[in-house]
Amino acid sequence: MVLLRCFAAILLLFTAGCSSMTPEQFDGREPRLLIEDYLAGETRAWGLFVDRFGNLRREFVVDITGTWDGKTLTLVEDFVYSDGEEQQRIWTINKLDDHRYEGTAADVIGTAEGVSYGNALNWRYTLALKVGDSIWNVHFDDWMFLQPDDVLMNRARVSKFGFDIGEVTIFFQKVPAQNAAALEGHSIAAE
Repeated sequence: MVLLRCFAAILLLFTAGCSSMTPEQFDGREPRLLIEDYLAGETRAWGLFVDRFGNLRREFVVDITGTWDGKTLTLVEDFVYSDGEEQQRIWTINKLDDHRYEGTAADVIGTAEGVSYGNALNWRYTLALKVGDSIWNVHFDDWMFLQPDDVLMNRARVSKFGFDIGEVTIFFQKVPAQNAAALEGHSIAAE
C-alpha cells in the first residue's frame, strides 16, 4: 500500500510538472490584447532565434503592415535577417469569436489556431521552414503578451517531432503614422 501511494505521489508530481499555461489563465489582465487592433497599421519588431543549446543562430527585423476589415486581419510581414536574407510572409487571419482566431499563410501547413484572453494570445501552427537546402515542417507554439506603452512581447517554442529545436523571442512596437515612411529601407544589416 505504501508503495502504491509513493507511486501515485511521483505520478502526480510528474504530471504537474508537465502542465502548461493556458490562455484562459490571463482572462481579465490588462492591457487587453486584440491583435486586430494592435497589428492594424504599421508595426516594427526585433527578434532572434536561439537553438536548443542556447546558441544565438539568427537575428532579424520585421516591418508589418496590417489591415483589418471588421472580420479579417491581413498582415504583410517583411523580414530582414542579420545575414542580409529577406523574406515576406502574408497572413490572412479570421476572427472566429471574442477569443478565437484562425490564420493561413503560404508557408503555413494547414491552419494556424489562436486563442486570446486578457493581455495574452497563444498562436499555434506548423511552418514549412527553409533550413539549408531542405524544408523542415516545424511546430510553433507562440505566446504573445501585450505590455503597457504598446509593447508586445512574443516567445515561441519551436519543435519538430515533439522535440524542442529552439526558441524565437520578438518584441513589437507600434509605429506612429508620421514615422512609418522613415522606416522604409531601414534594416538590421544597416544597424
